[in-house]
Amino acid sequence: MTNMQTPDREELAELFRHFIDPEYVISDQETQKPYECDGLSMYCDMPMLVVLPETVEQVQKIMKICYQFKIPVVARGAGTGLCAGAMPDPNGVVLSLAKFKKIIHIDPIAKTARVQPGVRNLAISESAAEHGLYYGPDPSSQIACTIGGNVAENSGGVHCLKYGLTVHNILKIEMITVDGELMIIGSEGLDSCGMDLLALFTGSEGLLGVVTNITVKLLPTPEKAKVVMAGFDNVQQAGDAVGGIISRGIIPAGLEMMDSYAIQAAEAFVHAGYPADAKALLLCEVDGTEEEVQEHIELVELVFREFGATSIRTSQSEAERALLWKGRKSAFPAVGRLSPDYYCMDGTIPRGQLSYVLTEMQRMSEHYDLRVANVFHAGDGNLHPLILFDANIPGEFERTEEFGGKILELCVAVGGCITGEHGVGIEKIRQMPVQFSNKEIELFHSVKHVFDPIGTLNPGKGIPLLKNCQEYRAIKKEAEPQPKRVEYA
Repeated sequence: MTNMQTPDREELAELFRHFIDPEYVISDQETQKPYECDGLSMYCDMPMLVVLPETVEQVQKIMKICYQFKIPVVARGAGTGLCAGAMPDPNGVVLSLAKFKKIIHIDPIAKTARVQPGVRNLAISESAAEHGLYYGPDPSSQIACTIGGNVAENSGGVHCLKYGLTVHNILKIEMITVDGELMIIGSEGLDSCGMDLLALFTGSEGLLGVVTNITVKLLPTPEKAKVVMAGFDNVQQAGDAVGGIISRGIIPAGLEMMDSYAIQAAEAFVHAGYPADAKALLLCEVDGTEEEVQEHIELVELVFREFGATSIRTSQSEAERALLWKGRKSAFPAVGRLSPDYYCMDGTIPRGQLSYVLTEMQRMSEHYDLRVANVFHAGDGNLHPLILFDANIPGEFERTEEFGGKILELCVAVGGCITGEHGVGIEKIRQMPVQFSNKEIELFHSVKHVFDPIGTLNPGKGIPLLKNCQEYRAIKKEAEPQPKRVEYA
């Protein structure tokens, strides 16, 4: 092999084995199989190589070699993502950060923690608990998902309504550029000079660099927290009740909604005491001091009654509160009881459009002859429709995929967004031209080019090629019916 010749699989593997334990340079397809997809298993491919470094210096060397030979690099955390953002490039390297799992330092005075990207989301709160602190964003997969993946997708969770997404809860990151240089973005102060590159990097889906260190904010554990569970006869009433809660000046720690399919599946799985006959369920958590929690709980119960709740139950212990949330956080896997396969969508809408969008999704469900289980962050309008299907039936996945695209277009039509926390990846790339103009997409490409001039960081994800956008717009122009645009306050 000459200096300029691109190495083949085994030649590249040998280059990596000079500085990485050979056991963690994976070239055989059988051992690579677990890396063929992320949590969205409908989109799969096999990589050329998988490498698992354990030091920053090793990551830098990997990036320098790949940059030299223009080899694509796909950074990967725990693989729990749901947009095919970590799907391998067949001509590239999967850079797994699974061995970067140290909590480096917890500072209880500054209320911060420095962690490596392979640390599990929940592990941060578990380690900070002795100081009366915890990490706010709590995706449903928090027991397994990593903080590096959370940064890549700007993850949220059931408590993001009050405490924000990942972007609101990190202070600084250390990252490796495409050519192997170490770069620090942000600071541990309350502000950083210059442009806010930290916000730009958060949610960039591995398109701009590889994160190797993260400083997160920690929050004081609330003195008291309670959950009110309310059942409703229809999803429209529950949707209207969400707006009723917010309009009363209450900002719940979490405000989640589930429909009848999700309720039945979660109850059979967890036995949380959900009302099995309800068509919709709301879980509203309030936290704070004993006095304010009691005041807000009484008001939440009153609002739920005003909007027609058929059953109301308030947690009376920490164990009961945890059980009610366990049902909600187990809803995704529990829905597997209802169907051989399901397709988890992710879009965001203004809260005022909740009832309308749920009604439209029901209409589309009947049109496509596919059931939908709804589980979502109602308080901030982040929808997670789970489209139930059977991949063994020819054409059913394609119909499911089309239905999912229509849901995302509906979100945009009412003033929302095609993602809330799962990212774009490959899954939603065809809907990017629905939300963004050619000029805006050109700007996205310009930003990526600054960080990744040769285009080898997670290529083909997140940002569509303008040629594809033009083709998509031409097809959409001919297709009928078009999504209805709804004016909202």
